[in-house]
Amino acid sequence: MTDNSSWQSDRIASAQRGDNPMFVGRMATGLVFLHDAQFLPGWCVLFAQPQVGKLEELDEARARDFLGDMARLGRAVSAACHPRRVNFAIYGNTAPVLHAHVVPRYEWEAADRITQPVWTYPTEKWRDMRLDYDPAQYGALRDKIRAALTEG
Repeated sequence: MTDNSSWQSDRIASAQRGDNPMFVGRMATGLVFLHDAQFLPGWCVLFAQPQVGKLEELDEARARDFLGDMARLGRAVSAACHPRRVNFAIYGNTAPVLHAHVVPRYEWEAADRITQPVWTYPTEKWRDMRLDYDPAQYGALRDKIRAALTEG
């Protein structure tokens, strides 16, 4: 589990400084981070840069580019993690900035989970500290996704 160091108070600025261990890389339209909860290893989040509140605030070309970066990130996650498939989601119900979840889904998931959205996983999965991002446990995976992004 990561400690509550200063990088967590401003994840974007800490990524720009180079001291955010969850930072995967920069794309044309945003910054990529591993999600805090890694119960589905390789789960990433793309945050739009510059920040906007909603996809519909972007002009047509910028929206197309953001969605293209989502797909490119999905290909990188797929190459690094070898999931059954990758799910994509943009909600924005709790964070007031445009961000997209790119979630690998695996064959080893329970049958009652495999067809359900990730949000339906039990609370215990979201709060299990053993499954939170830990550089020692997930740093190599972060680096594989980063490499796949630069290759793609």
